[in-house]
Amino acid sequence: MIDRPLQCFAADCPSRALFDQIADKWSMMVLHVLADGPLRFNVIKRQLEGITQKALTQCLRRLERNGLISRRVIPVSPIAVEYAVTPLGRTLEQPFKALHGWTLANITQVEEARKAFDVRLEA
Repeated sequence: MIDRPLQCFAADCPSRALFDQIADKWSMMVLHVLADGPLRFNVIKRQLEGITQKALTQCLRRLERNGLISRRVIPVSPIAVEYAVTPLGRTLEQPFKALHGWTLANITQVEEARKAFDVRLEA
């Protein structure tokens, strides 16, 4: 178990808000998509099946606000914007890779647990 003070779960704890903002599915996926280098908005959107324009915009803003990605305006006509992972954002690569690896290694057990739960729920 992780040793932590109980106040970390207090509603007003800054770490709780940050965890919520970086651990959602879109943030993790955006950081993964950007891991190989800067990309423009529509390229990111095409790589994330199911994300809406609004959800991607909100996610990019959160990540930028938290210093995990940078936004660069490219002065062409029409104006383009590209996003890149910052050095701070790169520090999340290993933990996110570990979490992704865990999901791949354990998806079968999780699916079995879900099925067993659903069967018990139906009974």
